[in-house]
Amino acid sequence: MLHQQEAGYRRLPPLPPQWDSLAHAFLHQARTRPHSLAVIDSFGTKLTYQRLLVASLALANKLDPQLGKQVCIGILLPPSAGAAMSNVALTLLGRVPVNLNYSFTRKLLNDVLIQCGIKTVITSRRFLRKLKLELEEGWIDLDEVKNELSFLDKVKAWAEAEVVPDNLLGHLFHGLSDCSFQRYGYDLVSDQFNSEYHIDDPATVVFTSGSTGQPKGVLLSHRNILSNIHAVRIQGHIAPGEVVLGVIPFFHSFGFTMTLWSPLCLGETVVYHYNPFDAKRIGELAERYDATTLVCTPTMMSTYLRRCDPSEFATVRTCVLGGEKLKAQQRIDIESNLGDKAFEGYGLAETSPVVACNVPGIVELTDGRLVPGSVPGTVGLPLPGTHIRISDPLGQPVPPGHSGMIYVKGPQVMVGYLNQPSETAKILKDGWLKTGDIGCLDENGFLTITGRESQFSKIAGEMVPHLAVEDEIMSATGASEQTVCVVSMPDDRRGERLLVAYSELGMSPFDVVERLRKQSALSPLWIPDPKDFVPFLKIPTLVNGKIDRMRVRETILKDAITSVPDDDALVLQHRST
Repeated sequence: MLHQQEAGYRRLPPLPPQWDSLAHAFLHQARTRPHSLAVIDSFGTKLTYQRLLVASLALANKLDPQLGKQVCIGILLPPSAGAAMSNVALTLLGRVPVNLNYSFTRKLLNDVLIQCGIKTVITSRRFLRKLKLELEEGWIDLDEVKNELSFLDKVKAWAEAEVVPDNLLGHLFHGLSDCSFQRYGYDLVSDQFNSEYHIDDPATVVFTSGSTGQPKGVLLSHRNILSNIHAVRIQGHIAPGEVVLGVIPFFHSFGFTMTLWSPLCLGETVVYHYNPFDAKRIGELAERYDATTLVCTPTMMSTYLRRCDPSEFATVRTCVLGGEKLKAQQRIDIESNLGDKAFEGYGLAETSPVVACNVPGIVELTDGRLVPGSVPGTVGLPLPGTHIRISDPLGQPVPPGHSGMIYVKGPQVMVGYLNQPSETAKILKDGWLKTGDIGCLDENGFLTITGRESQFSKIAGEMVPHLAVEDEIMSATGASEQTVCVVSMPDDRRGERLLVAYSELGMSPFDVVERLRKQSALSPLWIPDPKDFVPFLKIPTLVNGKIDRMRVRETILKDAITSVPDDDALVLQHRST
């Protein structure tokens, strides 16, 4: 039983001996199960582990002379065999692949390139046309590179994959050497990072989504990602013979770890589709390839259930949900269609990403008690080797069962923010990461998320969680997810006041407020004023399906809106203040 708000769930056993780096872990699988299917994508590509290794080595040989001493290399591709191959090739070379967020504006994209010192971007002409994006000099068309491979290039790569021993490959590919990163003599985070071992080299830079502020570059090491994969496997989500359906873009740590490197390091099969909201095609792929694991957000899963026949997901054993809160109605819909297969988890880009997760079956706690591995409404137990602490705003422990700031400590916690030591110091101290999320632990150590620090308002001295207000509004009106978003603005009288952006309610704001006053458990202080309801044609979202809260707030707070872009025809009527 917990006597304070801190939980740690089991020790993390040492990493497998062949896991010196992501490249080593993949090479081990490629050489022990060469004929097993590694990657399939909706473009029709199928690659065994042997073929993926040969193709990645060939691509690495072709790219290496063009990259010189560049460390960070951009990848602008959707989830696909080509994107996986590009990440593996750069990792074999000891470079740092940075998967670029193709939902970013051109300004944000340029900022990312500058922050990482990226001079070369691997992409495809077809994808750039689809994005209606023009890049300046310095980009490489992956399709052209593959077409330029000669017979000798392919023979060389085959020989390296099949004949050259592991220890000699390190002399050819610095991602397999003892310490690849020092080859380039370039330190990504200056005084914060000085790698002595390959596993502590940078593996990638993942940029935060920007849903509540300016994106920051999260520097993750090979140890961060491999530890997270190892812990998730031990926790119980990955079993031999998995066929993972990969729809999350690799520019999210959720996709980079769980649907790119996790299958490749564990010798599983992954099926990619480039559009996470193309429900019809995703249902077809799940049925055709007998998918066993689906990793996505609750919003994505809700879309699949609305547009697909549940029989298409008959072989799915585990649906790992993260990236946003799983609402009560979403859980009911999933269970009524798929049974008890949805397991909510919690993580951040800064934690590689998984911190905690519900799991199937029964688990043993540190005190030897056996408890169900999944508790609805929570995000589960911390992963093995992960510690969670709940504290008040001053960093002091709060009583059990009370909400407070969530702090995380474990091997998956990031190296730091890229070239931002002051920002890193604000949230990372003595190994403890301040997550910015608010939550509490139950007596068994299951974590419940109650909101985000930026999603609370201090009204008349009381902390009001936006998500709780959203849930009550949706419950009172029957509105679906992504149709209601609560934000706040300064208020001279009470400090802040709530604003409700909505696209459909089924009743007037006055009726909503009246129903909340009569039927909800909300404190009167938490109930918004009817005049602070703002109608939108469509609530803006990010590419991962999350509501773009920063954009909602900025849109509402504009003094006047005279026109809006085509697909962003968001505001139907602007509230006068």
